[in-house]
Amino acid sequence: MNDRIALPVAVIGAGPVGLAAAAHMLERGLRPVVFEAGATVAANLESFRHVRLFSPWRYNVDRAARRLLESAGWQPPPDEELPTAGEIVDRYLAPLAALPPIAAALQLSSRVESIARDGFDKLKSRGRDEAPFVLRVRTASGVREHRAWAVLDATGTWATPNPLGANGLPALGEREHADRIAYGMPDILGAQRARYAGRRVVVAGAGHSAAGNLLALAKLAQTEPGTRIVWTIRGHDFARIFGGGENDGLAARGALGARLRALVGEGRLEVRADFKAEAIRDEGGPLAIEGRAPDGSRVRIDAVDEIIVSTGCRPDLGLSSEIRVRLDPWLESTEALAPLIDPNEHSCGTVRPHGHRELAHPEARFYALGAKSYGRAPNFLLATGYEQARSVAAALAGDLASADDVQLELPQTGVCSTQFDEAAGACCAKPETPVEAPIAASSCCGGPPKSRADACCVRDEVAKDEGKSGCGCGAEPKPSGKVIEASCC
Repeated sequence: MNDRIALPVAVIGAGPVGLAAAAHMLERGLRPVVFEAGATVAANLESFRHVRLFSPWRYNVDRAARRLLESAGWQPPPDEELPTAGEIVDRYLAPLAALPPIAAALQLSSRVESIARDGFDKLKSRGRDEAPFVLRVRTASGVREHRAWAVLDATGTWATPNPLGANGLPALGEREHADRIAYGMPDILGAQRARYAGRRVVVAGAGHSAAGNLLALAKLAQTEPGTRIVWTIRGHDFARIFGGGENDGLAARGALGARLRALVGEGRLEVRADFKAEAIRDEGGPLAIEGRAPDGSRVRIDAVDEIIVSTGCRPDLGLSSEIRVRLDPWLESTEALAPLIDPNEHSCGTVRPHGHRELAHPEARFYALGAKSYGRAPNFLLATGYEQARSVAAALAGDLASADDVQLELPQTGVCSTQFDEAAGACCAKPETPVEAPIAASSCCGGPPKSRADACCVRDEVAKDEGKSGCGCGAEPKPSGKVIEASCC
């Protein structure tokens, strides 16, 4: 039996990347079967459908999916319009899922619980690569087994948020007070308005989700004056959080950081930097969050009514416990992908193009796609997942020339990791106050150069265009008088 013809390719997750993978496989003559744990497609997006994305439609629609939709008369939204997560579902993913070829492949309310090789436990090798996969799938009628020739895990990470605890474990008391804690991006101005109105709310996190929550709470406070906002971050890296402003390739992303910076500057948030949460205590009604400062001393945030944890997400690795995967030990991404996406090194949006080779595991024909492939790294964009899906589908179809021809253009953030490395120093003198941080960082780098190959950053480029030797990165004194050792970008 030729399993490549007789068996389907299993896709786990019917979100944007999973459905894109199905569209690419259909174009390649492969037969996908898409398992979705939710009752509808894109269940994770549904959970934050109120959130407006900072990437426009042109980055959010896969090319193969677009071709399928347009052949059925679909009218695409304007490329530069910013959709909400709900609009991504309603105007793109739901119509895609309704197309007969995709609908025939979909199995909703079907949660994949484990993956294995038919007749082979993890230890056995000889003949392993030729064996089909076995997927255990829980449905309303019980657990069923499905066989597949290849498996693409596109389950993402949104369903497994990171905890409040700074050590990666839940803070003491976090589980016990789960009814006072929300993760991700709750609908602060809509369905959950009453929960936060007039309350003292702590938002923990340093990414875009945290910024969105803080802006929503600030808007709520304008009409609900008793609403008080406390923002905690584990470091003091405000330049990274506020972002590249007008240098950001996505204008809405740059504006998000600028608006947050303005809130801090106006004193509308209580900011607790260098706060590493350890425990949540019941104070007879209000909660107290206990933490530790960089010098080891204990610190507290008292009189807390609600907590929103926006500290990122992590992959659920339980699915692949019985197959052979090679993961980076700290990012938990596909190992070969880790050097390209490590947020300790990359924040400019300049992720090198990557495809099936970087996504491959020792387990032949198993791939993690989308946010799942990035593990704990937060710098994933949908456009990346779509190109991953295209490359992997081409590889499974045997078209290695196309699979290897990976092309990826991502909008840059306008900031670089080394310009705000808290541990090793920065390319700009560290300002005395958090609000000054983005000003200094922006003036120093301003993001990668626009055109000059001999420049390390925007500031360096401008200086050289003016006939100067450059911006002086690597030799600018800090307030302490020490010389900055890191290059600018």
